[in-house]
Amino acid sequence: MSPTASAPLLPVGFAQLPQPLYVFDGVCVLCSGTIRFLLKRDRSHSIKFAAAQGPTGQALFKALGLPADDFETFLFIERERVYLKSAAILRFLRYLPPWWQPLRLLALLPRSIADRLYLWIARNRYRWFGRTAECLVPDPAIASRFID
Repeated sequence: MSPTASAPLLPVGFAQLPQPLYVFDGVCVLCSGTIRFLLKRDRSHSIKFAAAQGPTGQALFKALGLPADDFETFLFIERERVYLKSAAILRFLRYLPPWWQPLRLLALLPRSIADRLYLWIARNRYRWFGRTAECLVPDPAIASRFID
């Protein structure tokens, strides 16, 4: 599966966003846990983050024609491309230390199967992991990594 082949271009008007950018469901416990995981392992501190419920996330989801109130995917933006679902996972794995790189073998799965698995988890994430009443609020030590 080639994640770049089907990744749409970043919509006009968003070129000023820092990249790579991970736009996540800020009230999802699984999603917030993933952010904490990435914050600890992205040693170059290159990935920035934005909650889908925030102004940037809302504008991006709307500009991409995605529901802005029911987030079945996170967005990973890199090099003016927007990656969704399993393609987004494969892109952020590149920023993890070498011992995490074998997970990139997931690219061998056909995109349709990988995305179905992704959507199955996404649709059940609140039931399995829960949700919070408000978005993840970063502490001062990591606040510079969040754009809003």
